[in-house]
Amino acid sequence: MNFRPTMPRLPRGRPRLRPRNRMTVKLLALLAFLGPGIVAANAGNDAGGIATYSSVGAKYGFDLLWMMVLITVSLVVVQEMAARMGAVTGKGLAELIREQYGPRWSLISTFAVLFANLGICISEFVGIGAALSLAHVPVQISVPIAAAAIWLLVVRGSYKVAERVFVAMTIPFFAYPIAAILAHPHWGAVGKAIVVPRIHLTSTYAILFIATVGTTITPFMQLYLQSAVVERGLGPEDIPTERAEVTVASLFANFVAGFIIIATGATLFLHGKTVHSAADAAKALAPFAGRYAEALFAVGLLGASLLAAAILPVTAAYVLAETFGFEKGIARRPREAPVFVTTMTVLVLIGAVVAMIPGVPVIKLLVLVQVVNGALLPITLFFVWRLARSEELMGEHRNGRVFDAVAALTVFGTSALSVVLVGLTLSGRA
Repeated sequence: MNFRPTMPRLPRGRPRLRPRNRMTVKLLALLAFLGPGIVAANAGNDAGGIATYSSVGAKYGFDLLWMMVLITVSLVVVQEMAARMGAVTGKGLAELIREQYGPRWSLISTFAVLFANLGICISEFVGIGAALSLAHVPVQISVPIAAAAIWLLVVRGSYKVAERVFVAMTIPFFAYPIAAILAHPHWGAVGKAIVVPRIHLTSTYAILFIATVGTTITPFMQLYLQSAVVERGLGPEDIPTERAEVTVASLFANFVAGFIIIATGATLFLHGKTVHSAADAAKALAPFAGRYAEALFAVGLLGASLLAAAILPVTAAYVLAETFGFEKGIARRPREAPVFVTTMTVLVLIGAVVAMIPGVPVIKLLVLVQVVNGALLPITLFFVWRLARSEELMGEHRNGRVFDAVAALTVFGTSALSVVLVGLTLSGRA
């Protein structure tokens, strides 16, 4: 008798997945997991952040790597509180401040955010032009194209499409670990610097220390994250998943920052080179780590600047709409949310136009923005902490005792450093 091998029957309605389909399902599952947390955390690694981390590596080598561990803990705590509040209340931070503390505090934080975000937005378009200028693309071409693409994404696309593009913009950040490997650092020295603090009693060290904290935890990150959680429609049942995403995102963002320090510490520090911008760091890497390291650094700068240039106008629009009770949401048409769309459009337009002006005093502008951000951070973090620990507002999802103690230490510690930085900047010592 001839027996035919039979294939096992599959349950009806559940077709067997081919390998390519399985890969697609895994990719979609990853995209579903990644979202507001990864976008917010990596938006902090913008052009100004990259310049700060590069300066740290060029000036002190690996000596400041130990602080990245502490900053990562702080970042996780702050981002988790913002995401949890969005999921529980269904409201953005600016809206909660207005409801809980009155319009005066809401207006103060709103206009400070608008001013600071406009200044940083200009610096991001400067970063886009600087990154592509390394590939000999004129600023007058690269910046308008980038501005148009960003505007179309946040105004004409859907929220899901915009968020997936934002997540995709984090892929270029992988360039920094590769650039660091090409720099051939002494990994033993790197490991020791991570676990053994090395402190220099100089004003330069103190300023870079504070600047690193300030550029890693910035107000717009919490404001965007909470509003994005709300727009994504996440609720209390999604808190465990969003907490995991926020933790992974914070670890990845500071992992990238650490490798920027390693790359510049292994090359520029050893040869006594200094940098004043992220583009300077990319150019300076080439003689020591090769042309590919320079290209990778430029790719990372481009991705970082594009992501932040998209997030900053959105954040400002969220804050303004929440403060005054206007309609809001990415991909809303002008007739549906005129204030929201107009705010995004104006910030993108001004940022792009100013970035193309020859001889614009970008450094002075960034110093002024740094002061505003430094003054705003204590206010923002204080409200995040107070609201997240409120039993009336958060119920069973309020901060636990241990978490609340860590959060309080984080809020007051980072706020004190920001105040010191504002004082040093205003006195002309920063």
